[in-house]
Amino acid sequence: MAENKDAKPMQLEVQMDDATAQGVYANLAGVTHSETEFIFDFLFLQPNQPKAKLRTRIISSPVHTKRFLAALLENIKRYEDRFGVIPERAVNLTQGHS
Repeated sequence: MAENKDAKPMQLEVQMDDATAQGVYANLAGVTHSETEFIFDFLFLQPNQPKAKLRTRIISSPVHTKRFLAALLENIKRYEDRFGVIPERAVNLTQGHS
C-alpha cells in the first residue's frame, strides 16, 4: 500500500465534559501487562496512610503504550530543557497483601 505524501495531517477535535476536564490527581502508579495489553493504575496515597486509593485504570495496547512512552520521554526532555532536571526520589512503600 503506497503512502500519500501530499496528505495533510488530520486535525483531531477532543470533546470532554466538565468533570473529565478537571482531571484526577494521582501521586503513585502501577503498571502490569499481558501479551495483549498494558494496565496502568493511577493511585492517590495520602501521607502516613497504609492504603492507596485507585483513582483510575487505563488499559492500552502494546503499540499505543510504546507511542505513549515516546511522548512521555519527549515531553520530559522538553520540560527539563525549560525548567531543569526533575529529581528522582526513592519512595519507601510497604505493600500490604490481603
